[in-house]
This record gives sequence, structure tokens and C-alpha cells, in this order.
Amino acid sequence: MVCRIDTGNRISRGFTLIELLVVMVIIASLLAIAVPRYFHSLDHSKEVVLLQDLAVMRDALDQYFEDRGRYPETLAQLSEDRYIRKVPVDPITKSAETWVVVNRNSGDLPGVYDVHSGAEGVSSSGIPFAEL
Repeated sequence: MVCRIDTGNRISRGFTLIELLVVMVIIASLLAIAVPRYFHSLDHSKEVVLLQDLAVMRDALDQYFEDRGRYPETLAQLSEDRYIRKVPVDPITKSAETWVVVNRNSGDLPGVYDVHSGAEGVSSSGIPFAEL
């Protein structure tokens, strides 16, 4: 709806205040629906990346053991020996230093046997990040 105002020889066109308010209310209601879904999708994507990183590192640990007959002493050794490009950043803690390594101290096979996230809290499925 266009409001025409006659100012002498010129006719000005513009929107009324009510029309602008209606548009702003519509935009605000759409944002109120979209923003929570956006943040939920961000959290979910971080969890998916965490699970993928854990799977890749565990697979690299298994390959290291199969090739060398022992486990690496640190996660950094996996990247030094080119089983992974670099130790990934934990997407929850945003640090590559927070990984919790599980050492195998039984008998003649010491070294990093497994890896978990060092993040606190629980995933969307209710499982603590440290147990993934």
C-alpha cells in the first residue's frame, strides 16, 4: 500500500508507519522461529564432527598397531609418522590439547590405545562427551 502525499506540484510516495511496523513484526516472528533451529544445528554439527574425528583417530591407532606391532606413545606421534595429517581440534573445547588418551599399560604393549573428548557436558543423545 502506497501513501501519496500532494505537496504542491510534486506527489511524494512512501510507506505509512503502520505498514513498516507490520513488516517488522513479520520479520521478527520469522527470526524467532529460525534462530533456535540454527543454534541447534550448530551444536549438532559439532557433535558429528567430534564423532568423525574420534573415528579417524581410532582407525589411525589401529593402523599404527597393525603396521608396527605397538601403539604410539602420543597422539602427536600419529601425525609425525603420517597416519593422520595433524591431531584434530576438539570441536567442543576448540583445542587439540584436550583429548583424553587411554593408555594400554598391560604387559608389553604400552602406548595410546584409545582416545576420548575432554569436553564437559553431554551430547544431544544424553551421553557424556567423555564417553563418546
